[in-house]
Amino acid sequence: MPFPLSVLDLSPVTTATPPSQALRNSIDLAAHVDQLGFTRYWLAEHHNLANVATTSPAIMIGQVAAATSRIRVGSGGVMLPNHAPLTVAENFRTLEALFPGRIDLGIGRAPGTDQLTMAALRRRMEGAEADDFVERLQELIAFGLNAFPERHPFMRVQAMPTDVMLPPVHILGSSNYGAQLSAAMGLGYAFAHHFASFPAAEAMRLYREQFRPSGWLDKPRAILGVSAVCAPTDEEAEFLAATVDLAWFRIMRGERAPLASPENALALDLHEADREQMRRNRYRHAVGSPATVKARLEGLIAETDVDELIVTSNIFDHEMRKRSYALLAEAFGLKAA
Repeated sequence: MPFPLSVLDLSPVTTATPPSQALRNSIDLAAHVDQLGFTRYWLAEHHNLANVATTSPAIMIGQVAAATSRIRVGSGGVMLPNHAPLTVAENFRTLEALFPGRIDLGIGRAPGTDQLTMAALRRRMEGAEADDFVERLQELIAFGLNAFPERHPFMRVQAMPTDVMLPPVHILGSSNYGAQLSAAMGLGYAFAHHFASFPAAEAMRLYREQFRPSGWLDKPRAILGVSAVCAPTDEEAEFLAATVDLAWFRIMRGERAPLASPENALALDLHEADREQMRRNRYRHAVGSPATVKARLEGLIAETDVDELIVTSNIFDHEMRKRSYALLAEAFGLKAA
């Protein structure tokens, strides 16, 4: 049985790909990996970022699900503090009604943006500055499962459509907080190894050890988020990864810009200390030929004991990004549609 692989898509905006085309590329990539045998296709929520086009996962999930036939489609994730729980419940019940058995709801705690944009997103929401994530999550699940206790003021409020339940819920995290919360509530857990500083193996250990069965899951369901750049040779993959190296270097400096081509990334006049910082950051990414990337990812699977990998690949050229996923599918023996 092949190890399950999925896709986390940030709809990357590049110097050659405007945001509108990046969104269309996401739909094209989803149809591609659907045929390759990937398990899920998750779309992110980010705001006011020059290199990420997706701001509304629910809208994109509907478009991607309509363009595919087999793959599960979900959010990676909805940033719950930016939304009313009832709205999220209605959006995802609607998606579940239209695409039964194919929708996932990944939930994040972060705003997915900077502080000023967060204020703009939430300025009409009472108490928007408070950290009420757990309360919002409990409210979302209660709306999704018609599970408010008696005498609760929202007991008479129903999330439409009422004849479907909320799709499977996963908590997204990059620390021990999300691991322990997911375990306590009996939810799926997806850990963002590709940008977390907290050790992935420790997060997964906490999640598995503390997991309590729920109406959602009777045993833990752990997904590891990884970054990969795969090409026919190690040399070509290293070249393509120059885009990723520069993007993460800019993120660490608080800069946001469309993804640069490998040629432009390598041609930048940077100090050797900056280049060294990019090299040190490379541990976050699996880069190389199919054999090289597979060995790196299999090492992470063994280290973290996860059930599934969800792979993001911010390659500059869309066709090269599609090829990277095709090479991964072949390396891991995914069953094509």
